[in-house]
Formats: sequence, C-alpha cells, structure tokens
Amino acid sequence: MFLVSGPELVIAACKAGISGAFPSTNTRTIEELDEWMHKISSALTDQDAPWIMNLITHSTYTRLEEELKLVAKYKPAIVITALGSPKPVMETVKSYGGMVFADVVDLKLAKKAAQAGVDGLACISAGAGGHTGQLSPFAFISAVREFFDGYVAVGGGISDGAGVAGAIAAGADFVYMGTRFLPAKESMAQAEYKDMVVAANSDDLIVSAAITGTKASWLKPSLLKAGVDPETLNDKGKRDYSGGGDNKRWKDIWAAGQGVGRSHSIEPVADIVADLAKEYEAAIQRFKSKTQN
Repeated sequence: MFLVSGPELVIAACKAGISGAFPSTNTRTIEELDEWMHKISSALTDQDAPWIMNLITHSTYTRLEEELKLVAKYKPAIVITALGSPKPVMETVKSYGGMVFADVVDLKLAKKAAQAGVDGLACISAGAGGHTGQLSPFAFISAVREFFDGYVAVGGGISDGAGVAGAIAAGADFVYMGTRFLPAKESMAQAEYKDMVVAANSDDLIVSAAITGTKASWLKPSLLKAGVDPETLNDKGKRDYSGGGDNKRWKDIWAAGQGVGRSHSIEPVADIVADLAKEYEAAIQRFKSKTQN
C-alpha cells in the first residue's frame, strides 16, 4: 500500500476488527514516521485489532537502522519484512515479544525466511497488486505447508469474503488484502487514483519490472497518464527501493491487483469490512448447504 496506507486507514481498519498495516516508506522523514507510529499506537486500545508495520530490508534501503529504533519504541505486534532477508529485524522485534512475518514470492525465498526463524510467511501470489508473485495462491499455500508450520498469510487477487473463505480452506491463517481498500475514504490515495480503481477491472492491469526493477502489477491508465506506453515496457528497470527517483515512478504510476473490479464506490473502511464479513458468511453457508444436500 505504498503512498496509500497511513494512520487514518490503519486506525480505521483496526477499529473495524482487522489488522491495519502501513509501509514505513510512506513517510518522507524519520520524524514523520515517529509521529505516525505515535498517532496509531495512541489511538488504539486492547479492544482493537493489532496494527502492523512493513519494513524494507533490501540493501539499498538506508533508513532501516533508524526505523528499527522506532519499532523498539512503539512495539507493533507484527513486523512484515519485504524485498530482503528478515534477519536484520529479528532481534529487535523478538526482544519485546513481537512477531516477524516475511513477504515471499517463491519457494526459495519462503524456505530462506523459514530457516531465519520467522513466525509467519506472507505468500505474495499471482494477482497481487504492486510487487507481485507468479504462483497460484492455492499452490503456494500447499507447497509452503510441506515445510512450514508457522502462520501463513496469502495475498493475490483476493478481494471479497468468498476469497477469504477459500484461502482459509486451502490452509492459510490470514489474508493480505490491499486493492479492495485503495478507494477507502481513509486511504491516502489521490482522488483520481481512487476513481481509477473504482472504474477499472483486471483487463486494465499490466505486470512489469520496468518501473521498480521488480515485477509489479500496474494500472495501465496511470502509465498512459504518466506518459509511459504499457506496450513498450521492457522489464529492465533498476532495482532500487531507496525511495528516490522521479515523481512519476513513485507517485503518478499506480498499482492494483487482480481484485480491482470488486470496488464499486469510495466508502469507509468500516463498510468494506462489514461487506467482507457478510460475503464470508455467505460463502460458508453456500458450502454447508451444498455438503448437506
């Protein structure tokens, strides 16, 4: 949820009963990150769902050491690592009893993260928005369960309650969901971004490594608006997660997953969560009725 998830979205999600997460890279300075973490931790109580922080651990990311000091200060229940080994965060998070989940896009990375001692694996599968994977969510879950008995979260094209039910039935403990929340009222996404998500479907997506150096799922209309022809992308982008680069790369080119067709309006997080709960219960009831017949 780069440039999308902020304190308002995280707090609203947690108060609605699901864990809200944000990437530290959504803040421009370490001082702003301190303010965000203070605002989130102060607004939530033990009655709310726990909040989650995402950290980049790739070697090009220069702010990690400072961010870990804030992690130790505010103690998020879960820290998710991305685009690098989870090892650099393990000592800090474990010291206060937190859990570490690692974003993984293939079995090789999943096994490395498991060997590093993570509490959970977040299996980024085909259909995910932003940096994406290539494996089917169901195949990924099944393969990971062959060697990992910790928590498994899965993300990739899951945008309704039926998808949540299917992921759990396949062996996942949690579901990553980002695209459904892009057009939330509490989202930091630009108004035009929200409108584009509401109007789009999966035909409006393209997967390419040309923008960040890692395969990601982008909205074609945003590429065209930024002056980039989707048909000429060559997948040879420089892999760099330092937060630099031109404005188009980080602000004007927008990501979405294959669940993009599910959002029909801009609405509060609480309403989205309520819809997901209804959809989940309906899926369970359909399954029960079919097995009883």
